[in-house]
Amino acid sequence: MKPIIEFCTNNMHHGTDRVMKRLEEDPEFDVIEYGCLGNCGQCYMEPYALVNGEIVASETADELYDAILAKIKEGETDPFADLPLD
Repeated sequence: MKPIIEFCTNNMHHGTDRVMKRLEEDPEFDVIEYGCLGNCGQCYMEPYALVNGEIVASETADELYDAILAKIKEGETDPFADLPLD
């Protein structure tokens, strides 16, 4: 299943528009832009996005891009893979 990455239009002043465009180039991601995601305090303070419904934030847009990729990679790992099946 493709990860869903959601951006708020009102957060673009932090440079998240560049992050969104970079992610849109990858067909493995579903990137969606909304007028508002309802996280106004977060939106005002720092660059952020939602990755599969979870907030991912950072101090800069470049750091946000890396944090989004890390969150996606984290979601690809199976938390039960190392558990014994006995």
